[in-house]
Amino acid sequence: MESFERRRDRFNLFDGMDSAAVNLCFPLELPDFRPWCKQQGLAPFHVLLCAVLRSVLKIENFRWRLLDGEVFRIDRLRPSFTVVNHHNDLNFAQFAWTDDLREFVTRGIAAREEAGAMTELNATYRTMSAREAKEQVFVTCIPWLAFTSIQHPSISLAHPDIPSFAWGKFRDAGGGRLELPFSVQAHHGFVDGFHIHQLAQQVAAELEAMMA
Repeated sequence: MESFERRRDRFNLFDGMDSAAVNLCFPLELPDFRPWCKQQGLAPFHVLLCAVLRSVLKIENFRWRLLDGEVFRIDRLRPSFTVVNHHNDLNFAQFAWTDDLREFVTRGIAAREEAGAMTELNATYRTMSAREAKEQVFVTCIPWLAFTSIQHPSISLAHPDIPSFAWGKFRDAGGGRLELPFSVQAHHGFVDGFHIHQLAQQVAAELEAMMA
């Protein structure tokens, strides 16, 4: 937590505001990993989800959380994301982390199918302790829209410590690249624009490494 202590004064500044959230939406350029996914038989959404979550774990600012007024750093993530059920209502999918990409995708697809078959909200979330709930980032995908802004819901406007991510419709960017709208919301006491830039670069690097 030494790196957090260096910016505790920034944390105190933003945490004392009515809303401590920083929310950026921008076009994220990535290597076009879709042909590789097709060749490997892997679902592109789940591959990108893995790249994003691996990136979160590698950038410490996205791992800080608040609980009972104290700041701490999470050591692991519980992968989760939104799905649409058979009534076109939102639900939440969650599964256990694995470092193996193929197994990550398999677990993610199974979690999607399970949550998508539910009528009520996934009960898994109601059984989590407050500490376990902090081992998440909130992820949603809106593949039908090339959105230019988004407002994420937050449990607490004053303490939005669990980061939220959203991405939308892919488009070809030429030269073996693709572009998609990407949104990051985080506690400004933890995360600045520079750290969001780092995250964007890391996501691209993770995809490059997967395909190498």
